[in-house]
Amino acid sequence: MPPLLLLGALLALSGGVPLVFGGVPSVFGGVPLVFGGVPSVFGGVPVFGGVPKGGVACPGGCDCDRTNARCRGGAGGVPRGLPPGLATLSLLRWDIEELPQGSFRHLPALTLLSLADNLLQSLPRGLFQELPNLGHLDLRGNPLRCDCALRWLLRWLRARPGPGPEGGARCHGPAALAGTALALLGPRQLQCQRHELRPFQALPFSSLGAEPFALGGHPGVALAQPAAGACALLEWDQLGGSFRAQRVINGSSPVACHPVPLGDTLLLVVAQLGGGSWVWRRSGGPGSAFVRHQALGAGRLRRPHAVAAARLAGHLYLGVADSSKGGTSTVFRWASGGFYPHQALRPWQRDTHLEFLELGGRPALVLCGAARRPLVYRWSGDAFAPHTDIPHVPDAYAAKHFRLRGSVFLCLTRFLGDAKVMRWEGSMFREVQQVPARGSLVFQPLLLAGHRYVLLGNDFAPSRVFRLGAGGRLEPAQDLPAPTPRAFVPVAVGHRHFLVASSFKGATQIYAHVTEDVGT
Repeated sequence: MPPLLLLGALLALSGGVPLVFGGVPSVFGGVPLVFGGVPSVFGGVPVFGGVPKGGVACPGGCDCDRTNARCRGGAGGVPRGLPPGLATLSLLRWDIEELPQGSFRHLPALTLLSLADNLLQSLPRGLFQELPNLGHLDLRGNPLRCDCALRWLLRWLRARPGPGPEGGARCHGPAALAGTALALLGPRQLQCQRHELRPFQALPFSSLGAEPFALGGHPGVALAQPAAGACALLEWDQLGGSFRAQRVINGSSPVACHPVPLGDTLLLVVAQLGGGSWVWRRSGGPGSAFVRHQALGAGRLRRPHAVAAARLAGHLYLGVADSSKGGTSTVFRWASGGFYPHQALRPWQRDTHLEFLELGGRPALVLCGAARRPLVYRWSGDAFAPHTDIPHVPDAYAAKHFRLRGSVFLCLTRFLGDAKVMRWEGSMFREVQQVPARGSLVFQPLLLAGHRYVLLGNDFAPSRVFRLGAGGRLEPAQDLPAPTPRAFVPVAVGHRHFLVASSFKGATQIYAHVTEDVGT
């Protein structure tokens, strides 16, 4: 066949698509030619396998024409090489975690930009300032954190030439706005405040245990002071504008001073390393004297380590964890004006902590000890029955629980291993998150000024404050210079909120919860 006829046939077979002979671009009558089935690029335009519509350049993973591009399943970021006159762009499931300022500078004609189903938590201020015609924005399926960093976006959405905000975009956090449609929020609803714990007062004594109580509308904290051999009540001094601690009971190395309000009476359960454990009673208001009410356990408690109380099935129960080698942790029940042994728990386990909670609508108890994994008991009839243990934490020192959106979570602390957050899943606890925690003996969830926090105390480094995020995961908030803490307790005084941190070797610290507006 004559060369010109051959070239003409090849060009006809290719449908006018540029051809390459042996991978080398050739020109016939000014037309690029392709041959050999080898992908090639001529003039910067891909010309084999995924031919762009209308001969327009298009990055991998995208389908383009001169004004539209649809991209799926990319590796993050706005792809380069898109037609500069593009009007609509879809980056669906493009794995975008962050968009820097100027990401769309090369696409000034955009009128619609879909960022649905990506990993965006926020967008930088003024991201779309170089797109004067952009009127439609789809942010559905992104884990948006609706805080003050997005206040500019809400204002932009309301000022743009297109319709109102797309209703599908929803907040993933913070917890107070999780699940809320972006279309329903105004700029002032976004949290533009910073919450911080700041030193307020140092008390000139060490303390081991700290337990909150409220009686007659007056809040207080019971402090165990083993070094001083005393229990003290920490209460607010209205005239002085600070806290004062009054020594109310002298004892012998008390490790726990647990308050139990009963009507207008305040009971104080004093668990001691020497001289036996006792229940004390104060029948008057603040300033009234405590008197001994009863001996607790009658020699049954050898080395009490922790005390907890709860109302179960209409009765008041008291649990005491015993850490001696031959001791037995015990549950007591209030009856006939006193606490009496109701049930002996596992013996010979050197227990360090117990926690009452509710699992699946039934009372439960978690018992931690040095000799085995934490054990979960569930209420059965008139007593607690062993249900299951908690795997992978053989040396848990303490367990504290919290509830979030109907689920029960457990914070487990270990002195030599990572602390763990676990969630109850019907029959057992499963791990949600682990936090480096070497040297920690307290991992405390609490509610302070309407905000959920978890505090991780440490003996060798600053303590850490976490915000409680969606799904029970912890988000770092700040470090706290609390020395050798053993308990964290929130206290509200009117509209002011404080955190009391007991210290085993240093001064007991009180921090004020401060809120600052950092929005613009």
